[in-house]
Amino acid sequence: MTQDHEPAPPSPEPATTPPTKIDRTRVSGTWAAVIVAIIVLVFLLIFILQNLGTATVQFLGMSAGLPLGVAMLLAAIGGAVLVALIGAARIMQLRRATKRAHRALR
Repeated sequence: MTQDHEPAPPSPEPATTPPTKIDRTRVSGTWAAVIVAIIVLVFLLIFILQNLGTATVQFLGMSAGLPLGVAMLLAAIGGAVLVALIGAARIMQLRRATKRAHRALR
């Protein structure tokens, strides 16, 4: 006895959709910045650990012995704070000027 098998109908192929491009978001940019910051911090840690020799730091009549790497880090932080304060003052100045210009247009 032979059985006649009908060929199975071809299975429908899944519809292929073209890949969609995903836009970059602020969070993805933040992750990139975090990774860069971690790398910079690792290099900074290596720098401090390689410069542990004591240096005498004098400021406004005060004197302290600090590891050289730490003293340089404190100087860099002080410079960054100074730049941030100047930048913040400029931003506030520009905001005030923009508000005045908008009021003048009304």
